[in-house]
Amino acid sequence: MNKVIAKEQLAEEVYRMRVHAPLIAEERRPGQFVIVQQDTDYGERIPLTIADADTDEGSITLIFQSVGKSTHKLAELEPGDAINNVVGPLGKPTHIENFGTAVCVGGGIGAAPLYPIAQALKEAGNHLTVIIGARNAELMILEDEMRAIADELIVCTDDGSHGRKALVTEPLKEVCERDPRPDLAVAIGPPVMMKFCAGTTRPYEVPTVVSLNTIMIDGTGMCGGCRVTVGGETRFVCVDGPEFDGHQVDFDNMIQRLGTYKPLEDDEHEQCHLEMAARDKEQSRNESS
Repeated sequence: MNKVIAKEQLAEEVYRMRVHAPLIAEERRPGQFVIVQQDTDYGERIPLTIADADTDEGSITLIFQSVGKSTHKLAELEPGDAINNVVGPLGKPTHIENFGTAVCVGGGIGAAPLYPIAQALKEAGNHLTVIIGARNAELMILEDEMRAIADELIVCTDDGSHGRKALVTEPLKEVCERDPRPDLAVAIGPPVMMKFCAGTTRPYEVPTVVSLNTIMIDGTGMCGGCRVTVGGETRFVCVDGPEFDGHQVDFDNMIQRLGTYKPLEDDEHEQCHLEMAARDKEQSRNESS
């Protein structure tokens, strides 16, 4: 059992939690993740990137979006409550060195796993450009944190409600056209965003790392649920990744596999909101009586 130390809502249905997990905090490296399970009665196991860690406090920071029944249950926890199972750190750490110039691109909730990687690249001496994007201002997360570590921060929204009205690929293309070109690009976000970021950097031959968040069950490579095709070969995100060469990933196949359970997720998400609305209505009625 891992106690929730703090909880904060960052955006609509996006939450940041600090969770007591001292051994994981000591061992984790940028790019690694944990698998969280709240309902131990055959409940879903959710892979979540470790967004930060505090070895003095013995805590890790998780940032997640409520998209289904399991993440809604997680979001309902308050400080003092506990997460039943937290397993990790899992996956291969990000390869960090002084590449020279690095551009990090985060889309939506992808800014969360991007943050520790960007932080480590900066600490390694890289000149760091960070591009973060969201559908609108209300969904933008970690802007202050990114501004604190980046040499240059570019903020984009789809509707222009904050920062530049553009998709993240637009400023990424401009950065790739600079002289000198970036020595490394890291793109993390929705699969379609990573696909188009890789497509943007490919003509400029900028090495591009993406972090894949696929369906995952055991986190040890045994279930095969997280398999992807990279460079024509089958790879498993949990043990071979989560980071891969973005120019080699078969994103179309990955997106197709990710959609397998989407109708079920959408139904459960809607049911969660109906139950929350009914509960709030009942609470309001009790308070007024």
